[in-house]
Amino acid sequence: MTTIDRIAGLVPAALAFAVLCVAPVAAQESSYTPDVYWEVAMIDVEDGQGENYADYLAREWKATQEFAKSKGYIQDYHVLANNNNREDEPDLYLITVFKKIYDTPEQLRQQKEFEAHMKKDARVLDSEFGARGKMRRVTGSMLLRELKLK
Repeated sequence: MTTIDRIAGLVPAALAFAVLCVAPVAAQESSYTPDVYWEVAMIDVEDGQGENYADYLAREWKATQEFAKSKGYIQDYHVLANNNNREDEPDLYLITVFKKIYDTPEQLRQQKEFEAHMKKDARVLDSEFGARGKMRRVTGSMLLRELKLK
């Protein structure tokens, strides 16, 4: 038997081995791909403050989201009302959709950029956040990750 005959005899065995090795890899491939993040703030609106809080959302909150969207920091945002909320469930969900979580130095850089855009420093913005307490109560938050099914 020549060397060529021996090599030719090994080809079918090598192909069979390759198929056996590839099959488990293909079977183990995930049926989804991780996609964007959804940050959800849960808001309980105080009695009698619905319109005031809606005014804030339509002006200031929307402006901050549009600024972040224009910079590419977020992809989208939503306000969802919980029409049939049970006891201890929020009235509203404020949702921000983004592709990645930035490291601390980048978050600080973005914060400074936002403060310059708003012409307010962190202390003023924090004070305003606290003042909104008369209109609403933040009951919690979630960070969700969308999974794109294949």
